[in-house]
Amino acid sequence: MLRQKTIRRPVDGSGIGLHSGNRVDMRLLPAPIDSGIVFRRSDLTPAVEIPANADLVRDTMLCTALVNADNVRVATIEHLMSALYGLGIDNIIIEVSAPEIPIMDGSAAPFVYLLQQAGIQEQDAAKRFMEILEPIEVRDGDKWARLVPFNGMRFDFTIDFTHPVFRYRNAHIRLDVNTQDYVHEISRARTFGFLQDIEYLHSNGLALGGSLDNAVVVDEFRVMNERGLRYDDEFARHKLLDAMGDLYLIGAPIRGWYVGYKSGHDLNNKLALAMLERTDAWRWREVDGAEGASDTSVDPLLNGQLHYR
Repeated sequence: MLRQKTIRRPVDGSGIGLHSGNRVDMRLLPAPIDSGIVFRRSDLTPAVEIPANADLVRDTMLCTALVNADNVRVATIEHLMSALYGLGIDNIIIEVSAPEIPIMDGSAAPFVYLLQQAGIQEQDAAKRFMEILEPIEVRDGDKWARLVPFNGMRFDFTIDFTHPVFRYRNAHIRLDVNTQDYVHEISRARTFGFLQDIEYLHSNGLALGGSLDNAVVVDEFRVMNERGLRYDDEFARHKLLDAMGDLYLIGAPIRGWYVGYKSGHDLNNKLALAMLERTDAWRWREVDGAEGASDTSVDPLLNGQLHYR
């Protein structure tokens, strides 16, 4: 039987907030069976807890943000949520000293490091998956995202930008979810943006923490970061990273196949909500050890492969 997981011990981290540009402190704490992923605003008195639920997403401008009924928010959660998905963490408390998770280096890798430092602990309860039974799709113009039945956990993403930097780079990536490939091939991919957009945001008091230290910045012709890209297709890899984080807000890993074309946080959230509404299109599923051993893409801790085309 595949079991639920939390972390062994608390671990602390800190960084800059993307929106405020101020220091943000964060603490990751073990959580009990079936408690899920919970954000705790430790800067408020009393502290306010916000569960990681897709129906609490109220803002997808520049990031994914949760907002509760009392208008308490926690933003920029997608990279940490992606790391939790990639490492197979089911239950955890995330204390944060501000209305946002620190942006770190713009990827999920610093969160992976913190989680690995804390250690991963199996719990005495079966891990549950949401198994896709019927296709579910959402569209916005020429952008779309869908979930289809699949005997495992697979993510596909394709980007399409009419810009010289993107023209000759691989625009598509596929991941059969497992920890090893996620850590080495996906988690280090950084968020990216265009210089003219960043200048506009800064001039309007937005994204004050955004810089070349935590994003890949592209001007009219080139990547501006001194060391360039971490992967030739880092842009596509990061969009897949984001999709994993956004989809994990449904409350469990997906046993199925996500395919996204030019999708972003808003469309990913619409897909998550559509899935939760379509109760006929999925079912809860537990996977025993024997089945997991024969299907290497089922458990994030089992082996899988990263494919390109």
